[in-house]
Amino acid sequence: MSKKEINIFPLEDRVVVEPLAAEEMTAGGILLPDSAKEKPQRGTVLAVGAGKLLDCGKRSEMGVAVGDEVIYGKYSGSDIEVDGREIKILRESDILAKVVK
Repeated sequence: MSKKEINIFPLEDRVVVEPLAAEEMTAGGILLPDSAKEKPQRGTVLAVGAGKLLDCGKRSEMGVAVGDEVIYGKYSGSDIEVDGREIKILRESDILAKVVK
């Protein structure tokens, strides 16, 4: 299993995201202790569900794909640990934007 693969398949419109590492240093060069680091609000999509089931019986198309870098709400989703990795499971609607490179 490579670093990006994970053994979780999200249901419906949920997305599995691996948060980016928290900043270790401020822009001015001050080293931050663990207690002062803010949780990142950016991450890489590891897995995407099939989409929300609509009233007509079809599934909605997901707006994100595996490998996309996304920005999500500060308190959205659920934080869990899988295979020693901290990941976040959130709904597609909790994703605020895709980062375009």
